[in-house]
Amino acid sequence: MRLVVAAAATVLTLTACTWVPITPEAQKVRVLRAAPQGCERVGEIEVEVTDKVSLYHRNAIKVTEELETLARNKAVSIPATDIQPVSEPVEGVQRFTAWRCPR
Repeated sequence: MRLVVAAAATVLTLTACTWVPITPEAQKVRVLRAAPQGCERVGEIEVEVTDKVSLYHRNAIKVTEELETLARNKAVSIPATDIQPVSEPVEGVQRFTAWRCPR
């Protein structure tokens, strides 16, 4: 029984520490809370991360941070300079509008 509990604790600990690295180029992509003025809409981005492992729900803030990081990483390939969440994360999925703004 102790072995099962120890194994479950290890899995939960490892999955809670999931980390999405940001690329150097994506560090320049801004996350906006409202649609920007004077910018060109260049597309939409959908990203997904694990938000639940078995019965364990991951920290909502951590999930949101990882979704934003993934969206910023994808924005570079569009190319977009800014992203804006279209909605709140739902079951580890979130959509963003991609913008190209003059700097």
